[in-house]
Amino acid sequence: MSRHTFPTDLLETQTAWYRTYRQLAEIAATPSGAAAYRRRLLALSARIAAHPYWDTPAGTPAARVSLKEAARALAAGADRPPV
Repeated sequence: MSRHTFPTDLLETQTAWYRTYRQLAEIAATPSGAAAYRRRLLALSARIAAHPYWDTPAGTPAARVSLKEAARALAAGADRPPV
């Protein structure tokens, strides 16, 4: 459980990054479409890095790790079929 509280848009952007990365990995064997996923990853990375949260006292290196862990869990959960 994360001890950090992240802005919703930051957590959603990091989660979208993981989903996009997974989609890119899945189509890596095909020649078409990869460029669009790469561009999306670059845009998402820029949004994450430039988010104002990192300019606050809460924006520590530990918070970056925690954000990635929380978003990875959300992205993995969204990829599972409903029970």
